[in-house]
Order: sequence, then C-alpha cells, then structure tokens
Amino acid sequence: MNSKEFRQHAHQFVDWMADYMDTVESYPVKSQVQPGDIYKQIPNKLPKSAEEMDAIFEDFKNIIMPGVTHWQSPNYFAYFQANSSPPSVLAEMLTATLGIQGMKWVTSPAAAELEEKMMEWLRDAMGIPSAWTGVIQDTASTATLASIITARERASEYSINESGFDGQPKFRVYCSTQTHSSIEKGAKIAGIGSKNVVEIPTDDYMAMRADVLRKTIEEDIANGYHPLCIVAAIGTTGTLAIDPLREIADIAEQHKIWLHIDAAYAGSALLLPEYQSIIEGIEKADSFVFNPHKWLFTNFDCTVYFVKSPKALVNTFSILPEYLRTDTDGLVNNYCDWGIPLGRRFRSLKLWFVMRHYGLKGLQEKLRFHIDLAKWLETEIKASTDFKLIVPRSMNLVCFYYKPTDMDDMVELYKLNEKLLHRLNATGKIYLTHTTVYGVYTLRMSIGQTNVAQRHIEAAWELIQREARALGELL
Repeated sequence: MNSKEFRQHAHQFVDWMADYMDTVESYPVKSQVQPGDIYKQIPNKLPKSAEEMDAIFEDFKNIIMPGVTHWQSPNYFAYFQANSSPPSVLAEMLTATLGIQGMKWVTSPAAAELEEKMMEWLRDAMGIPSAWTGVIQDTASTATLASIITARERASEYSINESGFDGQPKFRVYCSTQTHSSIEKGAKIAGIGSKNVVEIPTDDYMAMRADVLRKTIEEDIANGYHPLCIVAAIGTTGTLAIDPLREIADIAEQHKIWLHIDAAYAGSALLLPEYQSIIEGIEKADSFVFNPHKWLFTNFDCTVYFVKSPKALVNTFSILPEYLRTDTDGLVNNYCDWGIPLGRRFRSLKLWFVMRHYGLKGLQEKLRFHIDLAKWLETEIKASTDFKLIVPRSMNLVCFYYKPTDMDDMVELYKLNEKLLHRLNATGKIYLTHTTVYGVYTLRMSIGQTNVAQRHIEAAWELIQREARALGELL
C-alpha cells in the first residue's frame, strides 16, 4: 500500500469512525451473536493472494461489527467502563503511526520524558505525596503483580530473584473478601501461592475490617508466617467499597508490611478535592494504582502506578544485558526497569492529549456529572416500592435488586434477579452486570461512560422497571 492508497483508506476509516461515535447508541449494547457465529464466517486458512482493503473493510463491517459489545455506548453500564474519547483516539492514531517501542529512554526520549511529566501532573492533581513518582503500566493486574513481586524482593533483600525460595519464610498477602481476582493471580505468579492469600472479612459497607486484619496478622506472625503485603481497595470491584486506609496503613507501618492501594476504578475521583480524603494515610503506603482507561476517558490500555520508592522497583526488575546498555543509563528513567515487560507502548501520548483537551476543570465536571446521575438513580430506587439498594451508592456505582413486596424467599429472589438481568441485556438497549451481596443477586449500574447523559439514565430506569414488572406478572 503506497501513501496515496493509505491516505484514501485512512480518510474512509476516519469518516466511519466519526459516524460510529455519532451513532454508537443505536447499536445493541451487548453483542447479540451466539458462540461460534463469528468464527464460522472467517475462512479456515490464510489467503494465498493479497486482498483489497475495500473487501477487508466490508468484512469488518459485516462480520466483526455484529460481534462487538459497544463499550463506548452511553447505555453501557456493565462492569466498569473502559472509556475512550475523541482526543484519546486521535492520539492512538499517532501512536500507531509512529510505532514506537519505548523500552529505554534512548529508544524514544519523548516517550520517556512525556511519561515522567504526565505522572507528575496526575500525582499533584490527585493529592498523591509529592515525593512519590509514577510509571505507566498496561493494566492494574500487572501493577499489582509488580507490587507483590517488589514486596517479595524487599522482604528477602532482593535474594529470591537470584536464588529462589530456598530458606525463605512462608509469606502472606492480605486483602478483603471483596478485592479483585488479580490479587490471588499475582500471588500465584509471584510464587507466594493462592493458599497464602488471606481474605479479611468486611463490614456492613463491604469495606475491610481493620480490627480483623490486625488480629489475623498478629496470629500469623505467632504461627511463623511472614506478612508480606496488604492490598487495600479504594473502590472494590463489586460495590465500589472504600477500605479504611488510615487504619490499614498504621498496621502496615507497625509490622513493616508493603501496602499496595488498588484504586483501579475509583482513583479517577481523586481529581475531585472533595474525594481526596479517601486516601488519608497514603504517605505510609508503598504503591498505588488507578486506571485512566476506566473513568478518565483514555483508551485501553493505560494504568498509572505510583510508588514511594522507584529504587525498589528498579532493584527488582532491572536486567541489563550488553545489548541493552546505553550511554544514558543512570542519567534518565529507563521505564523497562520499572515493571515486568521490556517492550513499552507510547501510552503517555493519549494521556497528554486527554488532559490537555479537557483540562482539570473539564475532567472534574464530567466526573461530578456522572456522580450526580448516580445520585438521581439512587433517589429513584429509594422511592420505589419494589426495588431496593443492597448497599448505599458509592460515587457513580449503584447496586440494587428487584424485590416484589410479596416475595421473601431468598432463593427465588436470587433467580428472579438473575432472570431480570438476562432479560434486560437481551433487549440490546442497555448492558448491566451483577454481583452477589449478602447472598442476594445484585444488579450493578456503573454510570461513567464518556458521553452518558440524563436521558440515558432515565430511559434505562424506565426499561428496568418495565421489564421487572413484566417478569413479575409471570410469577
């Protein structure tokens, strides 16, 4: 493909992209295809001869698009958002064109230094301690794994990387029963073992009980275990619960335990001064992660990972074979030494575009608007006679369930709400996911898509009530 042909197709694609952004809410939010539908339409073998781009693009529209779940639809309320925005998409286009592999400073000085500056912008705007520094990872799962491995190396005086686990104590990792599955996965990969991940019970608001954490750690020490790492959640996956960070931080400091703060989704709210109190005690922590690719309008993947001691990261992950030596080593940040992968995308570019396009004020306005939409829904549910909040709203997440006034059987109630969720998603008009709280099948409505408006929430609430009552009439 020459530059003339590239220009022609690029304009064609950009026109389609702009149209898609304008019309995304007209698509079924959750893909309606059945398992195997896409696979069966794709030829079994690689084509022998070159194919025209027009034909490839037609297949994209006719085969691929029906199998897409539209995360950028303003009617997407499932999981947590993986948001995009026009400035982020434009930056991704430039990133793909440049094709940078930014493993070392010398492989692209702009990528390394822009990343360093973007971490400072976010750190200062979010109330992260000014002495901390940051690096961009691909996902929060990778950042959490990096924390567990770094905690392991610090505890062993960086000997496990060299000699393995021989002669090492039995390490323990602590988190609440509500924290993300990446904690257990990280412990498994790091060699700690899933059996040594200790889940601490939660209170009525689904937040970790610090008193039980303290007692558990003391008992583990008495039984010969070595407490290695505590993961505190600022916004759990199920209900966006906030763990009591200051109390947890005091325990970590007392016992010299690495404290990692997982704020993968809710961390974006720290751009709002009124929410910065939720990280009181962070100065006693060791690491913090949040995902701009969730609620900060930046394309997946882009995870921001702050650490108190970058030296600990470098001591853990740095490997310097001869072919990676450069004349600037020791003078600059070589971010390949700050995490697991050697190869690194130019992720800071899209962050720069997004933050400059919206500005701090614009980002704050969007975040507050999403929270206000969730408050509206919370009020509607409270006023309803047949819907109940399972826990109080947390930021922009509302967790609720359908409960007809004459139904008290918990098993039947569970089945009813499960049917309701599937019924709602089958309409294609909205997409919700669920969790279980106190044994209750609970619908989660995460209100944070970049372009969501009041009308989308009102229409979703009307649909939920209508489908629930239609289902109730079948009982």
